[in-house]
Amino acid sequence: MKLRAVGSFLVGLLVVGLVLSSTPADAAPKYRWKLAMTWPTNFPIFGDAVIKMADMVKSMSNGEMEIRIDSKNKHKAPFGILDMVKSGRQYQMGHSASYYWKGKDLNTMPFTTMPFGMTAPEQYAWFYYGGGMELMKKTYDKHGVYSFLGGNTGNQMGGWFRKEINDLDDLKGLKMRIPGFAGEVLSKLGVVVTNIPAGELYTALDRGTLDALEWVGPSLDIKMGFHKIAPYYYTGWHEPATELQFLVNKDKFNSLPKHLQKILTTAMQYAAYDMYTRSYHDSAIHWAAIKKEYPHIKVRTFPKSVIKRMKAENQKLLVEKSATNSEFKAIIDSQSAYMKKVREWTRISDFSYLQDNLE
Repeated sequence: MKLRAVGSFLVGLLVVGLVLSSTPADAAPKYRWKLAMTWPTNFPIFGDAVIKMADMVKSMSNGEMEIRIDSKNKHKAPFGILDMVKSGRQYQMGHSASYYWKGKDLNTMPFTTMPFGMTAPEQYAWFYYGGGMELMKKTYDKHGVYSFLGGNTGNQMGGWFRKEINDLDDLKGLKMRIPGFAGEVLSKLGVVVTNIPAGELYTALDRGTLDALEWVGPSLDIKMGFHKIAPYYYTGWHEPATELQFLVNKDKFNSLPKHLQKILTTAMQYAAYDMYTRSYHDSAIHWAAIKKEYPHIKVRTFPKSVIKRMKAENQKLLVEKSATNSEFKAIIDSQSAYMKKVREWTRISDFSYLQDNLE
């Protein structure tokens, strides 16, 4: 199965259209799948992308395939998605984030994002045309699932803090929710790192179980109410291009007729990109609201001394883990080489444009 991009959405949809023309309009649902997602019921943007994907599959297949969505409220295992999809007994699909599986397989982590890594457009280019999809397929093959891109949040904010961070000492002993490689980096700086599901974050912050937390950005953070407790809002460094994932059981996918494989793949690809544009739009809208409606929120950037130490510890960890894991090294080397290549274009195009035109 080729996981490389179909080329363009127009081409993909044209192919699906040709398939549909040969499918009876009143076809009974022959394939009823279930999808488990990490997110709570009615969770905006993330959950909306999953609903959009399922609706597209049902519509484009003329009802031949339906996908029922179970939130974490239903299955009660927000960080058990990989195992559930791998078994394939109850759920054929899932929606989550690859870095949640780093405890099971470190090599899954870089397919979400990495600290000081690529931006979303750079990372999408790497996935589809720089070898990223092939590396991801190799990593997930041993888990019995396919991993497809599941939507990007864009550059995430650095988190909400009860107190201002003026130097490295302010991080020591700080209890913070932050997942992925960034959590390991901050652990080296003395932060007590934990990972808590989305629906429990506000309560943990309110009760003092957490001193700080990182979630997404303005698109989702304001609705969560974190600003009511932790007024210091820091700019990002750790997740410049957070890509979610659709997980699909390999045997179940391979047993689908070819036209339904194409429909499902196209629907996931469209929903993923739509989530990225929705995230960008909502972040812009909520950022304007922050400045206008929430003047008590204090937007900060981490001090240069803290950023410098973060970068140093990040590099040390990359070298350390690459030395004992050849697969991880291959993924990181691929990302680093591609970023070095593509960043020159980013610098001369978007960065130069913004420098010349920002007021």
